[in-house]
Amino acid sequence: MGRERLAALHGVATSYSPAPGRRVAVLEETVVAVLAALGVDASTPHAVRLALDHHERTAAARLLPPTVVLKGSGPLPALPEGTTARVHTEDGRVVDAAGPFPYGCHRLHAVAPDGVRSATATLIVAPERLPAPPERAHGFLVQLYSVLSGRSWGMGDLGDLAELAAWSARAHGADFVQVNPLHAAVPGAVGAPTDPSPYRPSSRRFADPVHLRVEDVEEYARLTGPAREHAGKLLEEAAALRDGVLHGGALIDRDAVRALKLRALELVRAVPRAPERAAAYAAFRAEQGRALEDHATWCALAETHGTDWRRWPEGLRDPRSARTARARDGLADRVDLHSWLAWLTDRQLADAQRAARGAGMRVGLVHDLAVGVHPSGADAWAQQDAFATGMSVGAPPDAFNARGQDWGLPPWRPDALEALGYGPYRELLRGRLRHAGALRVDHVMGLFRLWWVPEGCEPTRGTYVRYDPEAMLGVLALEAHRAGAAVVGEDLGTVEPGVRDALAARGVLGTSVLWFERDWDGSGAPLEPARWRTDCLATATTHDLPSTASRLTGEHVGLRHRLGLLDRPLAEALREDAREVGEWLALFERLGLLPEGPREEEAAVAAVHRFLLLTPARMIGVWLPDAVGDRRPQNLPGTWDQYPNWRLPVADASGRPVSLEQLMDSPRLQNLMRTLTQQVRGARPAADGG
Repeated sequence: MGRERLAALHGVATSYSPAPGRRVAVLEETVVAVLAALGVDASTPHAVRLALDHHERTAAARLLPPTVVLKGSGPLPALPEGTTARVHTEDGRVVDAAGPFPYGCHRLHAVAPDGVRSATATLIVAPERLPAPPERAHGFLVQLYSVLSGRSWGMGDLGDLAELAAWSARAHGADFVQVNPLHAAVPGAVGAPTDPSPYRPSSRRFADPVHLRVEDVEEYARLTGPAREHAGKLLEEAAALRDGVLHGGALIDRDAVRALKLRALELVRAVPRAPERAAAYAAFRAEQGRALEDHATWCALAETHGTDWRRWPEGLRDPRSARTARARDGLADRVDLHSWLAWLTDRQLADAQRAARGAGMRVGLVHDLAVGVHPSGADAWAQQDAFATGMSVGAPPDAFNARGQDWGLPPWRPDALEALGYGPYRELLRGRLRHAGALRVDHVMGLFRLWWVPEGCEPTRGTYVRYDPEAMLGVLALEAHRAGAAVVGEDLGTVEPGVRDALAARGVLGTSVLWFERDWDGSGAPLEPARWRTDCLATATTHDLPSTASRLTGEHVGLRHRLGLLDRPLAEALREDAREVGEWLALFERLGLLPEGPREEEAAVAAVHRFLLLTPARMIGVWLPDAVGDRRPQNLPGTWDQYPNWRLPVADASGRPVSLEQLMDSPRLQNLMRTLTQQVRGARPAADGG
């Protein structure tokens, strides 16, 4: 019982419920390992008693917790009688403890009645609700790398994003474009390619310069002489990369694109900057401070010692060591290069959002926040005090994966976040919201709890660790409020009771995917449109699921069969899939959404999206590949080298890659969006201006 009590005090589950009415006990050795990662020794009964005693003494002596989070402008929670307190606001004022307090991140100072004991805590004051997106907003969902234009260097870039956003707003009245995480990746080691998944980045704080449009960097136009000639040759190599993907059947090769762009950008960097550009860069470095310095230092050290900091010489594994400081000085030019690349990327992100809003989008760019970072990357190196050593985030066994999942991402320690005033989390959100109209939070349930898997163990041997949802949601609300941005939570799969209600109460939208929306508490039939929730982003599919054409035709079942991923005979899987799709098509026909009949694929895809617009969902997302009949998923969970995950360009129904220019001229896309735009305009509230 002592160990269970100790675990509960630290938010570590000793059992969990994978399904209603079923309880699974967590292995004792897992509980011990997870507590150890939180700095608590529970290896023996004696150690447990000592840990409990220490916790009780610390709690009794504590005047303030490390962080206090308020929903609204106050008042403060009750303090011991006779305690005096003042709040030092982030703008330099001193406010009486009676409040009210402005929104922001402040310092709370308290003195005990004895006049001897005192304490200081971080005080986070957040709005009760996040900003809401405009009603009946519609837009595209896309993996940016997959959309190549005639100017791309082998993968979609931020110039393409700006063009896509402006076109979709002007031509189709779109309000947003949601993209995959643009986080900085861990570059591939010698002889090994970069992990193409955008959900396992080196840093979530900074975007990857591989997305830069090189020719849009101001100094590029001022290249002269041999540098201009060299740049011309690089453009020819870039064209070959692009043509190989669009016309030669090649996969997107991030490493080739990265190497080519780096060579070009090093040429551009040698061009003297105009005074205002130099000043803007200096201001960016000052504003980003230690976070940028750490990121750029990791990049420079990785070029010398490899991309896994855990294998660097011992002194360099500590970002605050004297040896690291000396190495940073010795690599000052490379540190400056990577800082400059971060600045250029930030500026082009800002340009893309300006293009989106300038074209009339009411939201603009919706950026995606991955659930974690690569254990060998920049964030894990720079923020070691915030991450749990020897642990990985994943998911417990469920109906879809009996072995559970291990995503290979180190989790944040909830106790460390509290001790740090949620600084790493605040900084992360501020960076991702910097040029966003909204933010998608992957696996938003992680704001409440995460499944921790001890290193070297199967995912089945993990357990849940709780975070403080009031703090996590409060920080999210504060930073979204500062940015004026909405938040969409990816809440698909197993969701703990009460989580969706808590998210909705704070104004976090959910994600509703058509094929999963059924009457699970009743007949199991497809959910009528009026019964869908309002506060959500409604879509037909996601990057991890089959495209709509593939779902309607059953081609996704054949693909999984060819790759050995089916857990039952092919014929049985096809029958079950056809039954499920048939139920949806029957509902579409009953609602008058399929006048052409269910056998016409393009009409059925349109019916799916017409149905989404009958729901009360605030936001409607169209998976861009669906608009041209693409059959292939961008990612097929459960595969690694068996399928080209995250490396496919958008293609048409025949599998032929489609450029951004061809997308814009696609009759199939035009027909789909014309129908949807008319329906959206008819359904919008009058206040939106129709």
